[in-house]
Amino acid sequence: MNELLLTLLDEAYEKKSWHGPNLRGSLRGVDADTAAWRPSPQAHNIWELALHAAYWKYVVWRKVTGARRGSFALTGSNFFPRPAEPGETAWKHDLAILDSAHRDLRASVAKMKPGAPEKLLHAIRGAAAHDLYHAGQIRLLRRLCELKK
Repeated sequence: MNELLLTLLDEAYEKKSWHGPNLRGSLRGVDADTAAWRPSPQAHNIWELALHAAYWKYVVWRKVTGARRGSFALTGSNFFPRPAEPGETAWKHDLAILDSAHRDLRASVAKMKPGAPEKLLHAIRGAAAHDLYHAGQIRLLRRLCELKK
């Protein structure tokens, strides 16, 4: 069961998928300016979606490990307004948060014992689906940003 869950997580995040770009693939080549672009003042940008995905990987990691709240790399939850200070260094830093959250989740799933509750398995599968959902959003935002230039 763990291997299937790991395959789902990996294909949704960074391994080759049959459907097209996964989350990390959708972020490949995105610079800080594109990541910070918003189609409207109220809309989330690519940068915020990347951190949102990282946060929910963290939430599922907490469910798998039993860890307490409060250890996410940023203060707050769910969506994190970005960029406070736009720039390539800040963008790369926040992408590293996403990569780290994925590695942590993956490692915790790899160590799971057989017989995990269905509610937990559902959350892990949901993390993979969440990555794919936002990968599609990011691809759309990239295209809209290109059209605006």
